[in-house]
Amino acid sequence: MNLRPEQLAAQLQRGLAPLYVLHGDEPLLVIEAADTIRAAARAAGITEREVIVTHQHYRWDELGLAAGNLSLFGDRKLVDLRIPNGKPGKQGGEALTRLARELDPHAADITLITLPLLDWAARKAVWFVALSEAGTVVECNAPELAQLPNWIAGRLARQQQKAPAEALDFIAGHVEGNLLAAHQEIQKLGLLYEPGMLSLEQVEDAVLHVARYDTEKLRTALLEGDAPRCARLLEGLKGEGAATPLVLWGMANEIRTLANVRAAMDAGQSVDAALKAERVFGPRQQLVKRAVQRLKSGGLRAALLHAARIDRLAKGIGRGDVWDEFLQLALRVRMR
Repeated sequence: MNLRPEQLAAQLQRGLAPLYVLHGDEPLLVIEAADTIRAAARAAGITEREVIVTHQHYRWDELGLAAGNLSLFGDRKLVDLRIPNGKPGKQGGEALTRLARELDPHAADITLITLPLLDWAARKAVWFVALSEAGTVVECNAPELAQLPNWIAGRLARQQQKAPAEALDFIAGHVEGNLLAAHQEIQKLGLLYEPGMLSLEQVEDAVLHVARYDTEKLRTALLEGDAPRCARLLEGLKGEGAATPLVLWGMANEIRTLANVRAAMDAGQSVDAALKAERVFGPRQQLVKRAVQRLKSGGLRAALLHAARIDRLAKGIGRGDVWDEFLQLALRVRMR
């Protein structure tokens, strides 16, 4: 069974499943989903929890022991398995497949597996398919930017508050897709104001400048050719004192990928083959596909040379403002 995060509570009210798998790119949603499952387990009388965090040298045979061992006091148990890198390896994959295939649908104990965002290859892996078929899978990805105002409205409704569309857009624009930042601002509004309709002025006064910026959003905006958003993100990164080498690495890495894919296409290779060679998987595929259609090899080579100049400038070689050059680089990638 596959669920969205907002469907989980209703499913838990109908009873606990023996296996839950959480994965996605949004930490807030993953944390909330895991907390909801653990709370439901406690309410059902599951008093013991065993937390397992895998690492490079984790012995996967211990998972079978954890899942099979009875609680110290004969009580029901929650096995809380966390795989931070999402890559269990051969032994881990075999152990997870075995766990799924030997799962008793009427088991008293519960297994909760938490994973990061998975690429297409991991989703097709035998172990993940087995877990998906045996358990309840909750994909915890952040909503698209266009859907973020609706998400904020839903969260406000939980605390009996509403806001006009322009206020929802204001919050969404300032948190830049960061759900944890949005969650914090929504909680702040609940503390500052009574239930009911909020005005745009109230929201602006409470939120002010709370945007959270990071290089991942900048890379996405760069691929989309969204110059205004690039400019806003760069200004935010500059204001937060972000390290210029990190910003440059993020931008240059995307440009290098685009240049390699475009060159392969110019040589007669299919776009899908070029993407595979560059290890571009998952949601990034469509972004890169659209970007290489609007860009040419010559422009991308020039952008890489520009990035090299920025690198020298950041090291004190030459004159100019690094952040202005970042913006010029973003504009260059936007153009054909």
